[in-house]
Amino acid sequence: MPVQFSRRNFAKTVGATFGATMIAEHITLEAAEARLPRGFSPNTVILNSNENPYGPSKKAIEAMKRALGASARYPDALIDEMRETVARLHGVTTEQVALGCGSGDILRVAAQAFLAPGREIVMAEPTYEEMWHHARTTGAVQKIVPVTPDFRHDLPGMAAASNANTGLVYLCNPCNPTGTIVYRDELEAFVERVPRNAAIVVDEAYHHFVEDAKYGSAFDLLSRAPNVVIARTFSKIFGMAGMRLGYAVASAEMIGRMGRFGLWNPLNAAVVEAGLASLNDAAHVAQQRKLNNETREWTCAELTREGRRCIPSHTNFFMVDVGRDVGEVAPEFRKREVLVGRKFPPMNNWLRVSVGTRKEMQAFLKALREVVPVHPEAAAQGGSRRASAAKAA
Repeated sequence: MPVQFSRRNFAKTVGATFGATMIAEHITLEAAEARLPRGFSPNTVILNSNENPYGPSKKAIEAMKRALGASARYPDALIDEMRETVARLHGVTTEQVALGCGSGDILRVAAQAFLAPGREIVMAEPTYEEMWHHARTTGAVQKIVPVTPDFRHDLPGMAAASNANTGLVYLCNPCNPTGTIVYRDELEAFVERVPRNAAIVVDEAYHHFVEDAKYGSAFDLLSRAPNVVIARTFSKIFGMAGMRLGYAVASAEMIGRMGRFGLWNPLNAAVVEAGLASLNDAAHVAQQRKLNNETREWTCAELTREGRRCIPSHTNFFMVDVGRDVGEVAPEFRKREVLVGRKFPPMNNWLRVSVGTRKEMQAFLKALREVVPVHPEAAAQGGSRRASAAKAA
C-alpha cells in the first residue's frame, strides 16, 4: 500500500487539545528521558537551552512514526508541501519561503548571503550569539550596540550604527537571553530608519510565547520592507529542538540570494511530516503557551518574593540576578543535577534559566537557595514589594 503524504487527515483533527495536566506531565517525562545527555542521571533537570519540556504534540509524533514507512524515498514532495503550507500561513508565495535545518541554518545562510569581508553586521549586546559566529566566517566587522537600562534593544542606537557599509542587522525579538520584546511601533520606525542596503534579519524563535498586545511580528511589515528577513523555528513552542527544522520568509529577491548558500534538500521526511502536523495543530500551540507562561510567572513570583531580581520575560526562559559571576554559579547547579544557562557578557551576574515543568522549577528553586542563599534583608524587601504591588493592583 503506497504511503500517503496528504495533510487532509491532519486538517480534520485541528482543534483537539490536551486538557489534563497529568497528560502533559506524562509527555514531559517521556521527552525528558529521551533527551538527557549521556553521563547524566534520569533525575537531571535540563534548564539550559530553552527547550520545551513537554515535547512535540501527539500529532507530530504520530506523523514522524508514519514517515518511517517512506524512509527509502527522498522527501522532495514533502519539502514542496512544507513551503506551500508556510506560504499560505503567512500570505506569501512559495518563492518567498526557504527551509532550513533549524533556524540556526537560516542564520548561517543569511550571514553568507548578505555579508562579506569588511562589510558590517549590527547587533545588540547581549543577544543570541549564533548570528555572530556565522558572520565571523564571512570576514564581517561586528558593530555592537548595548541594550538599554531596562534590557531592551536600543533601536535608535542600532539604526544610527547602520550605514552604506552595513550588510546585515540582526534583531532577536523576543530577545534571547533577556526575554524582552520590541514593540510594534518601535519595530516599524526602526525598519524605516535602517538603510535598504542592509538585510534586517528578525529572529522570531520565541514569537509564539508573547501575549503583550504591543508586540508585533515583522510579518506586519514584510509587504513594505523588501530588506526584512524573518526566521522562525520549530524548536521552541513546537517542542522539536532535537529534530531541527526552521524557515525564513522574505522577498523573493532576498530568498533567492540566500538560496545560493543553502543545502540541497537538507531536511528528512520525518521532521517535515512533524512540522506539517504541528502547523495544523493550533490547540497545541495555545496549550504550550499557557503551560510555559504560567510556570514562568509562578517561578518569577517566587524569586521576587525572596527578594531576587528578575527581568520581565515574554519567552520560555527568564534571567535572574544571582549576585555572582554565572561562570562560578553554573557548576554548583550542575553538582545538584540542575543544568542552567551560560554566561552572557556583559550581564555576567544574570543567570538565564529555561522554563521547565512545575516540578523542575521547584528543583531549580531548591538548588538556587543552596547555591545562592537568600539574604534576610533582601527577602524582607521582596515581600514588601509584592505587598505594594498587590495593593496597587
